[in-house]
Amino acid sequence: EPYLVHPLEVADLLADMRLDVVAIAAGLLHDIVEDTPTTIERVRELFGEEVAPVVEGVTKLSALQFASTEERQAETFRKMLLAMVDDIRVILVKLADRLHNMRTLHHLSEERRTKIAQETRDIYAPIANRLGMSKLKNELEELAFRYLEPQAYEALRAKVDAKRRQTEGLIE
Repeated sequence: EPYLVHPLEVADLLADMRLDVVAIAAGLLHDIVEDTPTTIERVRELFGEEVAPVVEGVTKLSALQFASTEERQAETFRKMLLAMVDDIRVILVKLADRLHNMRTLHHLSEERRTKIAQETRDIYAPIANRLGMSKLKNELEELAFRYLEPQAYEALRAKVDAKRRQTEGLIE
């Protein structure tokens, strides 16, 4: 089930972004080379010359390890990610993958959650911002904040909820 649900959710996010059939197919297949014995050549054979390079690009990005939280190194890593990509759909699939991973982060150990949340805040949210995807950036940042600073997140969430309850009557 996890091998099916995650790619379906990623493809659904890409469809919500109104991306083309190549991006959606790549979203469905983005983990196949990593998680199964399937080769990129087999993906190319079955899904064509447009889908395979996007899947391959996402696979290569997933293999990169972000080593430091230092801002200068994070900027270098963001530039390297963007420079590696020949097709912007690779980044879009990776962003959708990361968003779904962040939405389901609670299933992982605290150490893994913190590492992934830090990487999301430092690398992926700024890339979404640079691409003008503010809704995606905001959700990535909010999810990262939830795991990196849980007490501050809960305090802020409580204040926002209280303010919302206070002003609901005015909006009605």
